[in-house]
Amino acid sequence: MIIGIPKEIKAQENRVGMTPAGIDTLVKAGNTCYVEKSAGMGSGFTDEEYLEAGAHILDTAIEVYDIADMIIKVKEPLEPEYALLKQNQIVFTYLHLAPDPAQTQALLRAKVIGIAYETVQLPNRTLPLLSPMSEIAGKMAVQVGAHLLERHNGGRGILLGGVSGVEPAKVVIIGGGNVGMNAVKVAVGLGAQVTVLDVNIPRLAYLDDLFDNRIVTLMSTSYNIARAVKEADLAVSAVLIPGARTPKVVTQEMVKTMKPGTVLVDVAIDQGGAIETMDRITTLENPYFVKYGVIHYSVANMPGAVPRTSTTALTNATLPYALKIANFGVENAMKADDALRKGLNVYKGKLTFKAVADAQGLEYTPSESLF
Repeated sequence: MIIGIPKEIKAQENRVGMTPAGIDTLVKAGNTCYVEKSAGMGSGFTDEEYLEAGAHILDTAIEVYDIADMIIKVKEPLEPEYALLKQNQIVFTYLHLAPDPAQTQALLRAKVIGIAYETVQLPNRTLPLLSPMSEIAGKMAVQVGAHLLERHNGGRGILLGGVSGVEPAKVVIIGGGNVGMNAVKVAVGLGAQVTVLDVNIPRLAYLDDLFDNRIVTLMSTSYNIARAVKEADLAVSAVLIPGARTPKVVTQEMVKTMKPGTVLVDVAIDQGGAIETMDRITTLENPYFVKYGVIHYSVANMPGAVPRTSTTALTNATLPYALKIANFGVENAMKADDALRKGLNVYKGKLTFKAVADAQGLEYTPSESLF
């Protein structure tokens, strides 16, 4: 199969779809790989390294899209890339379609085969291609929040862990999944007072046990969220419904009760966000805004701030699936691997992921009816 790796064009997105090590594996499996010039530079991978791994370097994204049977990216295609998509081309990347009708329509019009990293799901309901970025985003959320709490950034001037004789900051994490658990790891490690809310009691019991009862766990209800957010110095939204638009669990009224200089970080913003006042997506260049005296951080590509780590971790996760698609063909690969089939969001003009169809009021076509 001919595989293309274009340079990411999202603002401050320095990750790349595949490392040179990943390219080496794909080439040795009999595939041909084309990489756009300088695509890996943001992650510290040179064109020379890609050439040594067996890739061909092309000068422009137009050339990469034109020649490739499968495009491997990190972030969703943006408007300047829509016209580059070809009919029947495989697009293997994070798509996050539910809150993005414009992209959904562009992919349907182009009649591509869009497989979303974030909806590939194993039988145990884990998300193997989302997990590495969730781990990074969870850890970064607390790191970013600690930085924004510093007074020169407009924060309350609070050290997360406090010091002897001074109480630590109160950190609230809404959602106890992969993002939430990694946020807890960092917050607890820094010595903060941590409260975690989730709708899954067994998950809360697991977190209690994992952190040796050093955290407070609460059932995620509107009442409990309101009380916790009101007292928080830093609140992190780690809510996820795979492939679907995130429900708004932190309301405007809740935000209004927070103390001036407190911080909200919404890791779920790429799926629409769980905080009502997060009414815009920010960039790593201008990552936050202030509303009702509260600092709002709503960057949709947080792992892009640590691209070397992120690109390597992402390639580790995606490469086995890319090999299956390339070696067996996309339809055969999905027939043989139900987890990969769950990643299919659009197929040659048909919308094949129900949560996206429901979010946008569009017709849903089960993939099982197509091949």
